[in-house]
Amino acid sequence: MLEYASYALVLFSLAMYVVLDGYDLGVGMLSLAARPERRREYGEIVATAWDANESWIILAGVVLWAGLPGAYAVILPSVYLPLTGMLIAVILRGLGLEMQSAADGYRRGWALLFGGASLGATVCQGLVLGALLTGPGQRDGVFQGGAFDWLSRYSVLCALGLVAVYLLAGVAWLQDKTEGWSRSGIRRTGRSLLVVTAIMTAVLGLLMPSADPQQSQLNQPLRAVLFWLAVVGAVAAGAVAWYGFGRRPDWRPFAAVATMTACGPVGLAVLSVPVVVPPGLTVHQAASPHSSQLFLVVGVGLCMPFVLAYNVYAWRSFRGKYTDPVERPIPPSPAPTFPLAVSPAPSGALRTVVRRTLLVALCILATALSQDVFGGVAGWIDPVGVVVLCCTSLAAWIVGDRRDRRAGYFHADTAGIEAETTS
Repeated sequence: MLEYASYALVLFSLAMYVVLDGYDLGVGMLSLAARPERRREYGEIVATAWDANESWIILAGVVLWAGLPGAYAVILPSVYLPLTGMLIAVILRGLGLEMQSAADGYRRGWALLFGGASLGATVCQGLVLGALLTGPGQRDGVFQGGAFDWLSRYSVLCALGLVAVYLLAGVAWLQDKTEGWSRSGIRRTGRSLLVVTAIMTAVLGLLMPSADPQQSQLNQPLRAVLFWLAVVGAVAAGAVAWYGFGRRPDWRPFAAVATMTACGPVGLAVLSVPVVVPPGLTVHQAASPHSSQLFLVVGVGLCMPFVLAYNVYAWRSFRGKYTDPVERPIPPSPAPTFPLAVSPAPSGALRTVVRRTLLVALCILATALSQDVFGGVAGWIDPVGVVVLCCTSLAAWIVGDRRDRRAGYFHADTAGIEAETTS
C-alpha cells in the first residue's frame, strides 16, 4: 500500500503545481500582449507567491525519484531535452521577474524575458505531458527510445492545450487581483479561452486512444464512475467560470478554473492506475523497497503541511486587489557625530582570519562526520562528539564577536541604530 501512497503524493504535488503555478505562467504569457505600463503590474502580482508555487514540482520530482525509481529511470531519459528547456525557462523567468521588480520603472527587456520564458516553460511542460501519455519506448523498465521520441503531433497538441489552460487560469487570476480590464473585455477574453480549452480537451481526448498504447479500462464499473464524475466536475466548473467572467464576485472564475484544472489529473489517474508509465510499467514494478517507501511517505508527508501553510500565508497576506505601492524617498543620513573606530592592528586582523578559518574547518568537519555518525558507520566518533564540535564552534564565534564589540568595531553600527530610533 505504501507504493500507492507515494504515487498519490506524486499526483497531488503535480496537481497542486498545475493549479498554482499555472495561473502565474498564464499571467506571464498574457504580459506579452499587455500594454507596457501593465507588464510591471503583472510581474508584481506574480512575485507574491511564484516561488512557493514552483516548490510543488520539486516535491513531485523527489517523491518520483525516491518512491518510484523505476518510473523515474524511464521518464527522465525520455524527456531530457524538453525538461532541460523547462528548467532553463524557469531560471530565466525568475531572473526577468526579479530584475524587473528591482529596476526603477518599466524595463522592456526584463518584462519580455519574463513573458517569453513563461511561454517556453509552458510549451516544454506540454511536450513532456504528451511524451508521457504516448508512452516512452521501454523494455523491462529500461528506456530504449531515441532523443527526440518526445516530439510528436500529439505532444505538440498537448503543448497547445496546456498553453490555453494556463492562459485561462491567468485571465481568471487577473480578474480577481486587478482593476485594469473592463468587465466586458475580461468576459470576452475569458470566455474565448474557455471555448478554446474545451475544444483542445475534446480533441486530445478523442485522439488519446490512438496515441496512448495503454488499453482503456473504462469497462470496469468503479473506474468508469470515477472518471465520469471527474468529467462532470470539470464541465460544471467550466459552466461556473463561463458565468463568472466579468461578474462579481471576482474570485469565482479563478476558483472554478482551478477546480476544472484539478479534474484533469484526477481523470488521467483514474484511467491509468496502477500503470505509471504506459503501456505497462505499474506502481508495484516501479516502487522502491518498503523501508524507503516508509521514510519517504513520512518525510514528505511532514513537509507538505509547511508548503501548504506557506501558500495560504502568502495568499492571505496579499489578498485583495493589487495597488501600486508609493515608494517614499529615503532621507539622507545625518553626518556621524561619533569618532570613527580605529582599524585593527595587523596582528588583530591575522588573529581574526585564523579564527574564522578554524571555525569554518570545524563546521566542515562536523558536517562531514555527522553523515557517517547518523548513517551508523562511524567508528571513532559518536553523536556526542559532533555536538561538542558544533558547540565549540558556536562558543568561539560568540566569544570572538564579544571581544570585537569591546574593542569598538561595532560602535558605528550601534550609534547609527540609536540615531534612527531617536529621530
